[in-house]
Amino acid sequence: MVPVLVVAVILILFLMSAIKVLAEYERGVVFRLGRVLGAPKGPGLVLIFPVIDRLVRVSLQVDTLDVPPQDIITRDNVTATVTAVVYYRVIDPLKAVVEVRNFRFASSQFAQTTLRAVLGEVEFDDLLSSREKVNSRLQAILDERTEPWGVKVTDVVIKAVDLPETMQRAIARQAEAEREKRAKIIHADGEYEASNRLSEAAAIIASEPIALTLRYLQTLVEIGTEKNTTVVFPLPLDLIDVFLKSRPAPPPAGDGRAGGASGS
Repeated sequence: MVPVLVVAVILILFLMSAIKVLAEYERGVVFRLGRVLGAPKGPGLVLIFPVIDRLVRVSLQVDTLDVPPQDIITRDNVTATVTAVVYYRVIDPLKAVVEVRNFRFASSQFAQTTLRAVLGEVEFDDLLSSREKVNSRLQAILDERTEPWGVKVTDVVIKAVDLPETMQRAIARQAEAEREKRAKIIHADGEYEASNRLSEAAAIIASEPIALTLRYLQTLVEIGTEKNTTVVFPLPLDLIDVFLKSRPAPPPAGDGRAGGASGS
């Protein structure tokens, strides 16, 4: 009776170690006596022989890989510290297990070196304003490097760009100077447009004398509506024109010089 129980226990333990269940997002690469058994197994129930078989589970889910902070120097000699994140997934479990020892560690090393190399070829302004293009370039390079390992890099995102304090102050001064430049240009454009409008208004008033009188009366109304102690004595414009017309004209410059010469 005892031998039968021993055999039953051995069979149960054998079946427990031989039966493996793989989830929908998992695949299993089976090595039998060191050799790969064809295509990856799963999902579902997988039978292996203990002692002679070894099962390596590989997840097909999209995974993230944080790239440690990298000190870079851009093309225009700006020092910065950049952090990024890489999104990838395994599309060929067999290559991911056989072709590389640790595809996650190898992908991380490639991501760090590629990040330093690519950002060293771009200018700092492009790194800030054209980040999508830089991300696409990083993704294309990493995807090409990891393709022989059965790994697909779906996206690369630059998370943060940290600058030294001295560089931050320099960029702040540059931005302030740029804003002052724009303000002066806008002010100059306003003055130019205002001068054009005033010139047009002067031409209209000169062609219609009554317009100057209406403007004069409007100014008096505006002054009278304000609560102030200003006393205004309105004078007719015709009276002012009479005084202006009665003023004697100055002598010509040539006559003055001639008189001075004869007097001497």
